[in-house]
Amino acid sequence: MKLRKILDKVEIENKIQDLNLDLEIEDIFYDSRLVKANSLFVCLIGKNLDGHVFAQSAINSGALAIITEKDLNFENQIIVKNTRAVLSQISDNFFEHPSKNLNIIAITGTKGKTTTASFICDILNAAGQKTAKIGTLGATFENQIIETKNTTPESFEIQKLLRKYVDNNYKNVVIEASSLGLKNHRLDNILINYAIFTNISNDHVGANEHENFEDYLNSKLILFKKCKKAFVNIDDSFCNEILKECKCEKITFGFNEKADIKFKFFSVNKENFGSSFKIQDQKFNISIPGRHNVYNAVAAIAVCRDMNIDIDIIKSALENCQVCGRSEVVFKNSDFMIIIDYAHNDASMENILISLKAYKPKRLINLFGAGGNRERSKRFEMGKISGELADLTVITSDNSRFENTLDIISDIKTGMLQTRGKFIVIPDRKEAIRYCVKNAKRGDIILLAGKGHELYQEINGIFYHFDEREIVKSALRNLGLI
Repeated sequence: MKLRKILDKVEIENKIQDLNLDLEIEDIFYDSRLVKANSLFVCLIGKNLDGHVFAQSAINSGALAIITEKDLNFENQIIVKNTRAVLSQISDNFFEHPSKNLNIIAITGTKGKTTTASFICDILNAAGQKTAKIGTLGATFENQIIETKNTTPESFEIQKLLRKYVDNNYKNVVIEASSLGLKNHRLDNILINYAIFTNISNDHVGANEHENFEDYLNSKLILFKKCKKAFVNIDDSFCNEILKECKCEKITFGFNEKADIKFKFFSVNKENFGSSFKIQDQKFNISIPGRHNVYNAVAAIAVCRDMNIDIDIIKSALENCQVCGRSEVVFKNSDFMIIIDYAHNDASMENILISLKAYKPKRLINLFGAGGNRERSKRFEMGKISGELADLTVITSDNSRFENTLDIISDIKTGMLQTRGKFIVIPDRKEAIRYCVKNAKRGDIILLAGKGHELYQEINGIFYHFDEREIVKSALRNLGLI
């Protein structure tokens, strides 16, 4: 594609009369290590790295032009105010505006994005509408999972995926819209038909994420200034802030009587470890536990009903939907049950523990650690919540990153000791899982919290393979249980 077409609608700060706008650009890069001949390089500024430092390297590797925010005194540079925003615009141009040919559904919220996206995707595919999803678990394509680095990938990667979906006759794409993804312009220039707000809590605030809660909330609000129709959880305390920013038709859902779509009759189903609820006179069943997952299901139902999907197809898809690492039952027999869940902060942990207690286990055992280089106060709260709700807590490691695991465990214990909850410390997570399996008793529910879908442990910058499902199977096999 010619450079002039790629730069369509881009506001350029410098004079580029000497730059040949008829250059044929074969690809766009923002990582200098990947640059190839006849490409365009965009200098992005991150928290730890500044792409401007690698501009010369990109040119040496064959970039015909570079887009910058700073004047680097290169003849072939194009200076703009915000390279992230421009990357979104030129990616949309380069892939020829694929979102115009798709029905895009974007979901934002502290919790529930992945589960809601899975519900919607399963329903629409069951209805015969070819649907993909992009989010925490990767991007789906045919029967493959394409790995993505972030919940909401960089704008170029999303546009590339959308073009692929258009070319392969997909009709719908469900996107998990993270706060950082929205703030960093990754969803700019994408036409959003439906936007969903699940909830918001004081999370993702800290040195490595948002500087304060106001910034976090404002980042979420971006989605509702650009969508065509919004579905908002009326029971969330920040519902009004979301509704004020909506420039489109607004539909609320929740338990509140004022909700446009209200659910009632929430109950647990011990036979399939699921939940049941009603919307008007229609009863729905989902195959995963928890009131919070009922909200996710209601959001999915609301959107799919608006798309005129048959109610029986919705019911059937919800009953069979399983989500990797979200209340995932990895073992169940007549004696005990083992569940993996991504609950990695205080709010998520409280939700899942309350949900599991509703099934009245004789003992609820909670194994968890906490992530390193994240907000310390969350660790205290997680320890306190587990001490109050679990019958036994097994404190162990998670992704310690560049912190000492024992220091993290000490913080968790600080919260735990504010309660009367029983606990044991086993720093090696693999050994901790084996302990739980070996000492399981009849009637136990064992929760392995924090890792969810992740297949690694991050320690001192190294990602080690770590699949809790494999560890559970090995422990069960050693006991002759499988």
